[in-house]
Amino acid sequence: MAHMRRSIPSFRRLPSISSIPHRRPSSSMIPLTLSSLNPTVKNVEYAVRGELAIKAEEYRLKLQEPNHGLPFDKVISSNIGNPQQKGLDQTPITFTRQVAALTEYPALADLAPGIFPADVVARAQELLEEIGSVGAYSHSQGVPLIRKNVAKFIEERDGFPSDPNSIFLTAGASSGVSLLLSMLLTPPDSGVLIPIPQYPLYTATLAQFSGKPIPYYLDETKGWSTSVESVQEAITKAKSEGTDPKVLVVINPGNPTGSVLDADTQTALVRLCEQHGLVLLADEVYQSNLHNPTAFPFTSFKKIAAQLNSPVPLASFHSISKGVSGECGRRGGYFECHNFPSSVLAEIYKMVSVGLCPPLQGQIGVDCMIRPPRRGEESFELWHQETSSIHTALATRTKLMADRLNQLPGISCVSSPGALYLHPKVTLSSKAIDAAKQANKTPDVFYTLRLLDETGICATPGSGFGQKDGEWHFRLTCLCPGVEEYVESLERFHLGWVKQYGVE
Repeated sequence: MAHMRRSIPSFRRLPSISSIPHRRPSSSMIPLTLSSLNPTVKNVEYAVRGELAIKAEEYRLKLQEPNHGLPFDKVISSNIGNPQQKGLDQTPITFTRQVAALTEYPALADLAPGIFPADVVARAQELLEEIGSVGAYSHSQGVPLIRKNVAKFIEERDGFPSDPNSIFLTAGASSGVSLLLSMLLTPPDSGVLIPIPQYPLYTATLAQFSGKPIPYYLDETKGWSTSVESVQEAITKAKSEGTDPKVLVVINPGNPTGSVLDADTQTALVRLCEQHGLVLLADEVYQSNLHNPTAFPFTSFKKIAAQLNSPVPLASFHSISKGVSGECGRRGGYFECHNFPSSVLAEIYKMVSVGLCPPLQGQIGVDCMIRPPRRGEESFELWHQETSSIHTALATRTKLMADRLNQLPGISCVSSPGALYLHPKVTLSSKAIDAAKQANKTPDVFYTLRLLDETGICATPGSGFGQKDGEWHFRLTCLCPGVEEYVESLERFHLGWVKQYGVE
C-alpha cells in the first residue's frame, strides 16, 4: 500500500473583491421611494416635534460656533413638556434615582455602605427579588408586584377596588394610547371624539390607523371648559356624515389648556358614553400637576364611573413623564381597563406580548411614582421638599406668565389651574396674515417662527393642536427657569411685532 498517496484537494484561488467587475443593479429593481410606504404614514403630523423643534435644534448647534451671529445666546425649549431637558433642568427626584441606581447595579449597596437611605435599600431589594435583573424581560403586562402596587394606589386614590390583571404597564402613556386606538378602530368609518385643542398624539395616531377624528371644541371663554352639549353636537354631526363614533377621548387636566374638569361634567360625559355606546379613554397624566387643588381638585374617571356603577368601558392612562417625576426618557406609564370583558383583555395581552415587555427602569419609575416614601421613612423629608418646590415653582411661573401675557396688546391667556402649559390666543392683523401667506406659512406658524428667530424661544403653534377658524394660539410650557428673563424676551418680541404689523 506504500505506493498509494493521500490525495490532496486542490483549491482554486478566489478573486479579490476589487477584481470582481462592477455590475449595475438590474433595471427591474424597484427603488425605495415615498410611494413605497404605507400611505397613512404620510398623513401623520406631530406638531411638538415639527418644524419649530427642528429649527430650534439647528440654532442650538449654531450657538456652539464662536461667531454664531444669532440675536440670542440660548434656545429656550418651551415647545414640549420635557422637564429634565437641558435648559429646563428640573432636578430629578432623589428617591427615584437612588432606587433606579440600586436596581441597575445592586452591588452599590455594599460598595457604598451607609450612602443610601434604608427605605431606598429596602425598596430596591424588594423589587429585585421580584424582577431578578433589570436586563431581563419581565412579564409582558408588567412586573406583577408593580401592577399590584398600581392597583393599591388607584384604590387609595378613588376608594374603589382595582384589579392588577386589568392594569398594563407601558413605555409611557403614549404607547398605551396608540395600542388601544389601533385595536378599537375599525376603518374606514370609525371615528374618535377628541377635544380641540388636543394633544397631537391623538390626531397622529388616528392618521396612522385610518381613524376619523371627530372634534369637539373646548370653551376658551369659560376657562377651556368641556361642554357636554358640544360633544353631543359632534356625535350627531359625525353620524349624519356616515362616521361611526366609537371612542371619546378626554384629557384631564388638559393639554394644552391646563383645564381641570369638575365632577358634574365628568358624570355627564360618562352618561353620554352610556347613551352612545362609546369607549372612554381618560388621559390623566397630569393628575398631580394642580396649581390650586382646593379650587380645582382632580377626580379620576374611574372614581366617577364606579360611583355611578356605570357599565362604560374605560381606560385610564398615567405616566412618569409628567407630574413631579419628569422622567420622560425612562418611558414608564400604565393604563387600567375598567369594564373590559376578559376576552378583550386577552386580546390586549396578546398585542402587548408582541412587544415582549415595557422597559424595566420605566416600570421601576412607575413604582416610585405611585409608592413614594411615607411619612416617617428616611427619604420622606427630602422627597417632600423636592416635590413641594416643583409644585410651587410651576404654580408661580404659570401665574406670572399668564398675568404678563394678558397685559400685552392682542393677547389673551387663560391662567391654567393644571398641567404644565399655557395656551394664549394671539390676534393677528390682516397685514400679518398677508405676510404669512407670502411666506407660505399659516399665521400662527409664521408668528412662532419669528419668535424663535428673534428670541430663541421655541413655542408650538396652535394649529398643531387644533383651533377654531380665524383664531390663532401658541402653547408655552411653564417649565422654563429664569421666567422673568424669559417673559421679558417674549414681551419685547410681541411689542416689536405689533409695531410692525399692528393688532387689527
